[in-house]
Amino acid sequence: MNLYPKNYHRFITREVKIGSLIIGNGSSIKVQTMTTTDTMDTAATVAQTIKCIEAGAELVRITAPSMNEANNLQAIKDELRRLGYQTPIVADIHFTPNAAEAAARIIEKVRVNPGNYVDKKKFQQIDYTDSEYAEEIERITERFTPLVRICKEYGTAMRIGTNHGSLSDRIMSRYGDTPIGMVESALEFLRVCRAENYHQIVLSMKSSNPLVMVQAYRLLIDKMQSEFGECYPLHLGVTEAGDGEDGRIKSAIGIGTLLEDGIGDTIRVSLTEDPEFEIPVCKDIVRKYEHISSAPAISTAATHPINPFEYHRRATSVHSNIGGKLVPIVIADFSQQTSIQPTDLQSIGYTYNELSDKWSIGDAAADYIYTAKIIIPFPLPGTLKVLVDWDSWKLCDDKNKYIPLLQVDELTTNKSNLPSFYFVSINTNHQNVASLNLQEYAGAVLCLWSNHTHGMTSVRQFIFDLITNKLDNPVVLTVESAATTVDEQLIHFATQSGALLLDGMGDGIWLMNDPAAMNNLEMKGRTYLPVRNNHQFLNNTAFSILQATRTRISKTEYISCPSCGRTLFDLQE
Repeated sequence: MNLYPKNYHRFITREVKIGSLIIGNGSSIKVQTMTTTDTMDTAATVAQTIKCIEAGAELVRITAPSMNEANNLQAIKDELRRLGYQTPIVADIHFTPNAAEAAARIIEKVRVNPGNYVDKKKFQQIDYTDSEYAEEIERITERFTPLVRICKEYGTAMRIGTNHGSLSDRIMSRYGDTPIGMVESALEFLRVCRAENYHQIVLSMKSSNPLVMVQAYRLLIDKMQSEFGECYPLHLGVTEAGDGEDGRIKSAIGIGTLLEDGIGDTIRVSLTEDPEFEIPVCKDIVRKYEHISSAPAISTAATHPINPFEYHRRATSVHSNIGGKLVPIVIADFSQQTSIQPTDLQSIGYTYNELSDKWSIGDAAADYIYTAKIIIPFPLPGTLKVLVDWDSWKLCDDKNKYIPLLQVDELTTNKSNLPSFYFVSINTNHQNVASLNLQEYAGAVLCLWSNHTHGMTSVRQFIFDLITNKLDNPVVLTVESAATTVDEQLIHFATQSGALLLDGMGDGIWLMNDPAAMNNLEMKGRTYLPVRNNHQFLNNTAFSILQATRTRISKTEYISCPSCGRTLFDLQE
């Protein structure tokens, strides 16, 4: 499979039946979640499952850490069916094979984690000979085959769900803490299933790091195609993503990067929130891909000149504080303002103290502010630079603090008057690298955006052309959202820019929207408050995207389990 397709199409996998639900083979992307109640509390688990179903969950997973919980799945299933709910139930198994075997006789699907289903975690480095390793595989086969045969007999589906945080000592000793280790952990179990001619399998490669997660799924596809000549359906998710904006952004980056390229058959957004709140986020993520296949073709001859399995940042020249090995910059968009005061800059990380006549600068302070035509009428913080339109820049006195932004037509007509450092706005849907003669504009930082339906791919192909033509202009990923809700905007920004940052493409980020078109809601944990400052929302989102892609760290990152029935305390609190 070309892991960087030029035009959107769903990646076709084997068809798997989970009860009456079809996953894979081009069927719609299914959304799911997991309960957080004690599985032995039948009434509470049934009630929460119903909440999830009514929110739109097409599968609901319930933990079964021991035989007691596995057996109680029968009571839960019976009560749900009695109440008229036919949604398939998934049993989540980790350490107890006999619980998996019991659950497989009751419900429609079991999830096993190959990192701890047979192996025990002692955090030891073990140096295996090849024969010793082969003996370990035989031990896995012997212990895992009974479950496979039960699933085959009862028509029960299975998810082989690798988790980056729970790779076994055996896998860690041979492959290290790597995406390929995650893939091999799953393939060992998949080979056992195939040997038994059992194929009702879904696979997942979850990590709290979106980059590791994306690389693992790509490697899994590559390995399945080369070894089996086919691929099984893929369950996408960023585990332990957290809550609020950060959880949504991190999930959208990991899941959306793969969905953008047609990869993925079912998704779960793992938030540290009540499970029914995960479903609307899932729906917002998959909605875009329901109609994107009708998008027009992207015109480019570019191949993909990068390795999809390894991260390497694109080599670019340095222009002031952007490019090279410098952290990506953030541009704050103030183009819709008619005037700017010192207090306005507080929303993008700069606080002015009148008594001391000094600025304090926060960890998440924007590097540039785009004012369109406004020349700011007061002294600026030392680190902040101003991006203005070409005509305004020609009239300003401080040519060091103010940097011009040119449109493509202005670029050619003012070629002889360009400074050594400037920005150019390029719609990659209408312009291509060859026609722009970018070899003649070494001082340009390229602000790339696209109004193509599949905008991320359009921008990516343009960057591929830059790499192929050995052009090293820095790139600012410029994304505008017309969505009307905060959730949808977070997902759009995260997907369009995060997918490129994960592949090392992007020296800056510039987010913009029309606040007048938004519903007046702002996410704050699980509650919604009026949007007081759209600039702060965009600035926080930009820094959160850079944080989630590990390209610029500006705050403490919480690796937070989404909670489940195994958790014995109030994790959210």
